[in-house]
Amino acid sequence: MKIDARKTNLWKFEVVTVKELGKAAIATLLAALCALPAPADPGAVKPATRSHSRSHRPARYHGVGVPTFANSSGEDVTTFDDPIVRQAAVEGLGRYNGAVVAVDPNTGRILTVVNQKIAFGEGYIPCSTIKPTIALAALEENVINRDTMLKVGRRKYMNLTDAMAHSNNEFFEQLGLRMGFDTVSKYARLLGLGELSGYNLPEEHPGSFPMQPPPHGGVARMSSFGEGIQMTPFQLVSLASAFANGGTLYYLQYPRTLEEQQTFEPRVKRELNIAQILPEIREGMLAAVLYGTGKTSFDRGGDETPLGKTGTCDDHTNPSRIGWFVTYADETHPKIALAVLLRGNTRRVKGPTAATVAGNIYRRLREQNYFANTTQTTTVVGLKSGSGR
Repeated sequence: MKIDARKTNLWKFEVVTVKELGKAAIATLLAALCALPAPADPGAVKPATRSHSRSHRPARYHGVGVPTFANSSGEDVTTFDDPIVRQAAVEGLGRYNGAVVAVDPNTGRILTVVNQKIAFGEGYIPCSTIKPTIALAALEENVINRDTMLKVGRRKYMNLTDAMAHSNNEFFEQLGLRMGFDTVSKYARLLGLGELSGYNLPEEHPGSFPMQPPPHGGVARMSSFGEGIQMTPFQLVSLASAFANGGTLYYLQYPRTLEEQQTFEPRVKRELNIAQILPEIREGMLAAVLYGTGKTSFDRGGDETPLGKTGTCDDHTNPSRIGWFVTYADETHPKIALAVLLRGNTRRVKGPTAATVAGNIYRRLREQNYFANTTQTTTVVGLKSGSGR
């Protein structure tokens, strides 16, 4: 029996015995097998294939030039970061190409910035992390209340809590259309979008906020995906801190000298006066963690209950796939707020994956007794709204 390695097709071999093959034939067969390409690593990312489903487009659609994995902390300057928070964030992010910004929500103090190059970038589409802002606007404008049921499918209705938990786009598009572009813009800017969130933070960019409804999807898509908006991790974690502390929007400060650390004092940017409607927002963010899109952030071994909101979409301004998770812990006495951003070109880059990163961070902080040892700072210096960098 003679086997030509160039024409071998392993799927069409007939079953023969070792005796029938003979030693020479076996040697030829082994050579043919060695010439075949090595099987793919089961843990490696599989190349995207064509699909008739819109939710499974080829990976090239999401920006081939942006890798899903990278050394995200190698170039950071970390001298004055909180070492415990820094280590937990770096380990939690792992090999993913992304950034983590951690803040004390009671003071606005930045605890660590992992991947400072991305975090201090010009901003990225917020995806579904825009939804808490839209919910707040709709509640404040009496467009809905916590029990309002909106039709989101042929025979499907949702209230705000479930719409937040499952990140239902139709629900929030309806809210955007009912309020209109001007009202949505007013509340988004009130919460800090389109402006600098830091004080004496020279590397920070203000992101961008549109002056008119975006051409693709208008105010509806802006209210469900953040279309037309470019938001930074600092703006997102600042917003989450205000939700955590009861409505105070602090200037974010990043003390990077010994003197700045020793003389640090919180600085109030503005009081939002949203305490009465925050329970409804928090209920939706808690539901997202308990049974919704952010459930992988829940640390079952800890006593701290996190709240959060995921976001997943394509950023056409900075071509890549985007995954967000904004969160704070815990619900009763919040001690840390996180913004996790992932970028890449595969389906691993999504909000639930960013939620997993946050869950890893929470678990590592618990193991270091961070929540037990953290104390709250109450000294506040008030500043006029809009001043400072």
